[in-house]
Amino acid sequence: MLVMIVNYLILIICVLLGVAFVTLLERKILGYIQIRKGPNKLGVMGILQPFSDAVKLFCKENMNLSMSNFLPYYMAPVLSLFISLILWSVLPYGSGLFNMSLGVLFFMCCLSAGVYPMMMAGWASNCKYSLLGSLRSVAQTISYEVSLALILLSFIFLIESFNFKDFVVYQEEIWFLWLTIPLSMVWFASGLAETNRTPFDFSEGESELVSGFNTEYSSGGFALIFMAEYSSILFMSMIFSLFFLGPDSLSVIFYMKVVMISFIFIWVRGTLPRFRYDKLMYLAWKSFLPVSLNFLIWCMGMKMMFYTWFLVL
Repeated sequence: MLVMIVNYLILIICVLLGVAFVTLLERKILGYIQIRKGPNKLGVMGILQPFSDAVKLFCKENMNLSMSNFLPYYMAPVLSLFISLILWSVLPYGSGLFNMSLGVLFFMCCLSAGVYPMMMAGWASNCKYSLLGSLRSVAQTISYEVSLALILLSFIFLIESFNFKDFVVYQEEIWFLWLTIPLSMVWFASGLAETNRTPFDFSEGESELVSGFNTEYSSGGFALIFMAEYSSILFMSMIFSLFFLGPDSLSVIFYMKVVMISFIFIWVRGTLPRFRYDKLMYLAWKSFLPVSLNFLIWCMGMKMMFYTWFLVL
């Protein structure tokens, strides 16, 4: 148990370091896309910029709201970061330290629990704009989680397991990406919506806001919400690599794939315009849901056909 706790703490430290450098990568890539310089002053090529930003955010004066609900207001960012970090325990380690037999169910439960700190942050600040922003964010998250759950069900029918390690084992001959290209596209777009990234970040506010539910947060609270978002981006990149990009679990090639997917997250932000909110919800229910359902029925039919074939043989 002690070894597991120590390994998990090391994992969390590595994730937080990864979050710091993903923010630097994003600012660099957006700088190149927009033909301007990104961070380049602090350290060699701006490599110390994330640490400077972290020190600045946590040292700023915190804004105390006189009308806020004190405990939920301060607990929401902590809870958000906690959920995004505990998700990393579903990684299928080769050493067996973390190897949940029901990892997919744990993943979906934690993903669904992520809406509660979002709702808490908007409600506890006692500001109507923050409350409306959090309501819209929760509606978007739940809408796109339906497609994610159906895609996971399709894979569960194919491999008959809830263990993430089996997703790796079953791709030794062929990547799932080549078998289910439409599903991979739907999964990636739903991952963008889950992490409130462009073009799905207008749920929180229209042209006057970029982040609706956390408008009342400053200094440490804002930094924790920010860290939770980027931790979720890294995690969704890791899950995409695990589900669709072959059997190289926890190797150098695997981490290169994760960085590539994270780069596409940033690339999308630098190129695509934002969706209007009604168009965004239309995409969830009228486009992604039918595709996910059709593939689920196809996977169930293929599995039944194979079972019948084996019984006949």
